[in-house]
Amino acid sequence: MVGDVLTIGQLAERSGISTSAIRFYESKGLVSSVRTAGNQRRYEKATLRRLGFIRAAQRVGLSLEEITAALSTLPAGRTPTKRDWHRLSRSWRTRLDEQIERLQLLRDELDGCIGCGCLSLQSCRLRNPGDVLAARGPGAVRLEPEG
Repeated sequence: MVGDVLTIGQLAERSGISTSAIRFYESKGLVSSVRTAGNQRRYEKATLRRLGFIRAAQRVGLSLEEITAALSTLPAGRTPTKRDWHRLSRSWRTRLDEQIERLQLLRDELDGCIGCGCLSLQSCRLRNPGDVLAARGPGAVRLEPEG
C-alpha cells in the first residue's frame, strides 16, 4: 500500500468483496478509482467505508437503485463525515421500519404453514380460493402489513 490508496486486490482483501464485485460497483458509479500511468486502478482508503455501507445495505434488502440514490447524496471531493453517514442512514429509517414489520408479519403468519407444510388448510394465510385476492395486487398480499 502506498500512502492513502489501495490496489483493487488490497481493497478486495480488506473489504471481503471480490474484485469483480468492486469493478461492478465502479461501473455503476457506487465507488470510484483513479488510474495509474500503467492504467491500474487505485482506490482511496475511504472506499472501504463505502463498500461496507453497500454490503450492509444489501444485507438488509435495499436494492442497488436505493443504494445508488443514497450514495449520490454524499459530498463529492471529500471523504464523508460521520454526520454525512448519519444523515444518509436516517433517511432510510422509515424504509427499514417497514421492512422489519414485513419480516415480523411473515415470521408470525408462516408459523402454521411451516408446521404443516401443505399450504392447503382452510386456516392457511396463503390460501386464496378463486383468486379473490387478485384485486389487492400481486404477491402474497395477506403477508403485507395493513395500511
